[in-house]
Amino acid sequence: MTSAASSWKPYPAYKDSGVEWMGKVPEGWKLQKLKNIVKVNLSNVDKKTIEGEDTVKLCNYLDVYYNDYITPNLDFMEATASPDQIDKFALKEGDVIITKDSESWEDIAVPAYVPHDLDGVICGYHLAHIRPNNLDIDGEYLFWSFCAPQQNHQFRVEAHGITRFGIGKYSIDNSIFLVPPLNDQKYIARFLDDRTRKIDFLIEKKQKLIELLKEERAAVINPGCHKRARPARADEGFGGGVAGGGAGREVKKLKHIAVLKSGDFINAENIKPTGDFPVLGGNGLRGYTNTNTHEGNYILIGRQGALCGNINLVAGKFYATEHAVVVTIPDKSNTIWLAELLRSMNLNQYSQASAQPGLAIETIKNLFIPFPPYKAQKEIVSLINSETSRIDRAASTIEKEIALLQEYRTALISEVVTGKIDVLGE
Repeated sequence: MTSAASSWKPYPAYKDSGVEWMGKVPEGWKLQKLKNIVKVNLSNVDKKTIEGEDTVKLCNYLDVYYNDYITPNLDFMEATASPDQIDKFALKEGDVIITKDSESWEDIAVPAYVPHDLDGVICGYHLAHIRPNNLDIDGEYLFWSFCAPQQNHQFRVEAHGITRFGIGKYSIDNSIFLVPPLNDQKYIARFLDDRTRKIDFLIEKKQKLIELLKEERAAVINPGCHKRARPARADEGFGGGVAGGGAGREVKKLKHIAVLKSGDFINAENIKPTGDFPVLGGNGLRGYTNTNTHEGNYILIGRQGALCGNINLVAGKFYATEHAVVVTIPDKSNTIWLAELLRSMNLNQYSQASAQPGLAIETIKNLFIPFPPYKAQKEIVSLINSETSRIDRAASTIEKEIALLQEYRTALISEVVTGKIDVLGE
């Protein structure tokens, strides 16, 4: 992880925290179990409308997953709730909400902060509602603490499940947090809000450049497929892009030219930092393990999460997890050609809204795609390579810059809330 320490000095004095993963902490900072400084409630408010109950706006899983701050600008869904639920789960200034269930253990305890009272908005299902006591802990500082990998990891290892992971109230209550003096917490929260906004602004600008390059690339590959699509009829056209292969090409359902199947479940405990075979999920490399599920050249489609629908080409021996769709290509098809065509189709548009976005394999299988002869596929790949190499180089450079900014952001948050650097007085 990139260090943020070069710009700031450490605190004047440290003490042993008594917790191995926490290490040394600044003098005057305390370690507290969460239950001693907040009140935790697991929401049981679902999306149903029940006659006789009061109408409310519901802050749902995706509202928390995609937003650091829960504000009135979000498009909350309407539901109903009992008076007890409204009283218990109303969103007040200083509240912190975290995800408590997910298809992936990596998405457990994703936090969001409530900066102002939200009248009529309550915390929805799959979420834990956390209310600081305001005497020992500041809500915004607590939010930033949840963002630090060292702090957050304790929730991931406590999450249980096979196809779906969840964390219980006991584990949340008994998690450990580092608590500076209250005024220092508030200063740290303001500091991190200011610095991360500046970093996020730079990231957003670079992401817009990436989107422009993607549009340019998609226009090279297949102008018709990068627009909002739907499962097509066999008699409909696809535009004149190079991946389509031109007029007169055959059109087939994807399932008739490739086999699509989810990868295999793997317990998080079996994913290691090093090992014999890479473990590939929906968003790429997750770590390594000592067994493999596949060998050869394949296309992987991200099946779950915010980046579902993304395309990765893989080769060799690897372990594909259940969060990836493995596309097996027969000899009569060119793997690179099909990968580029699928990438240009923006498969993310077919994701189903739920607690976590996901792709239904049957939906993807039944999409119609242009299917030129194998010789034409190879010619298309050659043309794509020559016309997109410049775009790919530019995009790769910007993606590396974004990754460094994101890594620096994470490191800054972590080193500030764990007391590795002193930003007081900044």
